Amino acid sequence: MEFSIVFQSIINITFLILIGVLLSKTFSFNDDTRKLFINLIVNIAMPCIILSSIFKVDLNARIFTSILIVFVLSILINLLGIGIGWILSITFQGDSPKKREIALMSGLGNTGFIGIPLCATLIGPEAALYAAIFDAGVDFTIWTIGVIILQKDRKFALQTLKSMLNMPTAAIVFGLAVAYFNIKPPSFIVHLTDQLAGLATPLAMFYIGILIMTIQRAKVREKGHQLWIPLMVKLILLPFSVAFLIHFFGLSPEIIQTLLVQSMMPTLTLASILFAKYSADEEMGAITTIISTIISLSTIPLMLFLINLFGVF
Repeated sequence: MEFSIVFQSIINITFLILIGVLLSKTFSFNDDTRKLFINLIVNIAMPCIILSSIFKVDLNARIFTSILIVFVLSILINLLGIGIGWILSITFQGDSPKKREIALMSGLGNTGFIGIPLCATLIGPEAALYAAIFDAGVDFTIWTIGVIILQKDRKFALQTLKSMLNMPTAAIVFGLAVAYFNIKPPSFIVHLTDQLAGLATPLAMFYIGILIMTIQRAKVREKGHQLWIPLMVKLILLPFSVAFLIHFFGLSPEIIQTLLVQSMMPTLTLASILFAKYSADEEMGAITTIISTIISLSTIPLMLFLINLFGVF
């Protein structure tokens, strides 16, 4: 992996976030505008970047096997991060009432908004497909294990699985079905998905930039003592753990690089929404998402550089 590409991508992301910061001064950011951004990103841009990646990759038995491997490893990596966060929370903060939130934010990353576009840029179309499968594993973890952790009675209702029926998941299923039956979409469809896929990174970064301007310093100071665990686990400990454990699997370079990059992603953007749904600390989720995203602009290239010293890349 060329580190010039890594730094160029991070610089581009930084400037896109800064544009989002400037955009926040031009309109009122409320529930309607938030939903508009999320709908454009989740329901249009993300499905198109998935389909665009599938259309560009010659899917065969090897890749289909790799897809299953990536999905299973995604769940295991998510659970590893959650477990590390839970252990550190109990170790350093005792029986903290926020240990559920801390654990989930330690393991679940922004593998969709940032991860898929970044893997596509850094590694290529095949990695973008694997990144989308990894993100599907994150979604599966959120709406199964995540829901069980957040619910105080630890019960799991099957209707929570309805949240997994979203457009990115549908795009994965549809795209893989098209590829499996060797159906060639018309050229204008391929061109259209390419164009719409280009919206994913800018819109996601604009959204994060706008979110940054909603953060309140008083709230950060209030919750600061609880944030260091998910920040350390998600941005440092989990990537190093994945880099160490990945050597025990005979995986292709594209899969290894995708897993590592996805493990470095900041806390998932939907943390505050997820916590609000299950009466957890919504503000803590939003603040951790914003701060981890800002810090990740430096930790992602740093982690890639350090891991590269061990010969993973």
